[in-house]
This record gives sequence, C-alpha cells and structure tokens, in this order.
Amino acid sequence: MENRRLGRTGLSIAPLVFGGNVFGWTADRKTSFDLLDRFVDAGLNAIDTADVYSRWVPGHAGGESETIIGEWVRSRSARDKVTIITKVGGDMGQGKKDLSAAYIAKAVDASLKRLQIEAIDLYLSHWPDPDTPYEETLGAYEHLFKAGKIKSIGASNLDAEQLRAALDVSKTNGLPRYDVLQPEYNLYDRKSYDGPLRDLCMAEDIGVITYFSLARGFLSGKYRSEADLGKSPRGGGIKDYLNPRGYGILAALDAVAARHNVNQAEVALAWIIRRQGVTAPIASATSLEQLESLIKAASLELGKDDIAELDKASA
Repeated sequence: MENRRLGRTGLSIAPLVFGGNVFGWTADRKTSFDLLDRFVDAGLNAIDTADVYSRWVPGHAGGESETIIGEWVRSRSARDKVTIITKVGGDMGQGKKDLSAAYIAKAVDASLKRLQIEAIDLYLSHWPDPDTPYEETLGAYEHLFKAGKIKSIGASNLDAEQLRAALDVSKTNGLPRYDVLQPEYNLYDRKSYDGPLRDLCMAEDIGVITYFSLARGFLSGKYRSEADLGKSPRGGGIKDYLNPRGYGILAALDAVAARHNVNQAEVALAWIIRRQGVTAPIASATSLEQLESLIKAASLELGKDDIAELDKASA
C-alpha cells in the first residue's frame, strides 16, 4: 500500500482513512475490533475520530469511539501501526462549539485518557469558534506541542477566508499553523472545496483528508429512490441527492464500475484518491464485507476516460 505525505506534518498515511464515527454506534466493540484488525492487516494505517463521537446516540455522552479505539490499540499493542486523528471543539455538553484555550486544555487530556496514548498524531479543530480568536486557539496548541501531547494540528470545516486568516495569524505571531484540512468533499459535494479553498491548500502544502466521501452513502449506489431511504440510519440525509444531477452521477458511477468490475463506492472513493489536492478520503464500514470494498478502492486505478466521465457528470 502506498503511503502519502500528509502536508507538512511529517506524517505519512495510506490513501484511505478509516472513519471512526461508527465505533460504539453502528459497530459494537467486537465488530469494531474485527474491522480495525483487518484494516491494519491490509496495510492501511490512519484512523479518524472525534471526542463527540457518538454523542448523538441516545444515552451516549461522547467519547465512545475514542474509547473503543484506545482499547483496541492497547489490546493489540498497535500504537506504532496507526496514525490517530481526533478532533476538539464540538459540543460535548458545554452548549456551543468551543476552541478556547481553557477548554482545549481539558479536552485533550480527556481524549488522551480515552485513547490510552501519550500523544495524538493529528489534532483537529472540529468547527470554527467565532467567539475565540485564532491567536488563542493556536496558542493553546503551542502549549500542547511543548507538553508532548500532540504531534501536529489541522482544522475541519474552514472556508478559504477562514483558513487564510488562521495561516496569517500563525505566521505573524510565530504560532503553530494548521497543516491539515478536513473538508466535506465527494463527487456530488464539490462546491465548498473545489476553487479557492483547494487552491489555497495546494499552494500552502496543506494535507487534505475529506469527510462524507461517499455523500452519506448516496454514492454507494444503493439509494435510487425515496423508497430506499430506510435502508440505513443515515438514509434520511440522502433525500436531497435524489435529483437529476445526482442520478447523472450515479449513471457515471454505474458505467465506470461495470468497466472495472467493481462497485460504485469503490469508484467514488478512487476518484477522490486520484484527485489532485487530496491526500486521502475518510470512509466508514460496519461490516468486514464493506471494509473489503474500501480496501479495493485504495488500489483501484481509474483511466483518463473514467476520470473525465466522472468529472463531467459531477461538474
């Protein structure tokens, strides 16, 4: 499995990241362990999670995903086999998105305890916090670097103007900078990343790890009508994709998948993997069968005609 340099972080990761939002939610502890075992055996090595996963589940408080990952890492003595990515700033009960220095100082220790590790490989600001200046947030990360609690930082959900402002603050004040961006990006949802934000990331050598890489499952091809929306807990979020453009993208995926004798999800992920300006997409699996498909996507080579057909349908 090829490894790719992740911006200026010093990290190298395989071209597919496991989305840990399912751990403790739609994948129980045993299933999560089985998935992680197979993921690493296949030569993949990066796991994405967040402190708030899976607080949205009734009875959950957040931290469930980090806890399962930590238990797996310890039970398998796997710390040197994986790059662990987690996030801070989501609502863990404080009632708002929070990137204040005081909050980050507490949150990082809680994440480290759940993950059972000494240092987080990549720590991301999960959402913009309009109430906290970049100087304060980046200053908090500087303290964490010096304390040996984190190895690199990035941000999720910033637009081009916000990312540019954060980079300028880093440069002006001699503070750590965001070396990774985690945007929503897939064959359907291209508008927010393609353009100024992608251009900025490429110009500044920022690693990019995309989320919702399968458009909440729509690009798997299993949702063709409103009657299909009950197929998974995420089905309700897919209705907006059922329109002429969405159906055009599915048709292109069907055609390319048939030529390569693979499934639609593998093609959709392979398109992102080959996209200039992207280091790796994040994708989740709740069964070994689904995971095998993700593994295939990491090595699927699309031809120029395939790429052109997908680009045209998703433009």
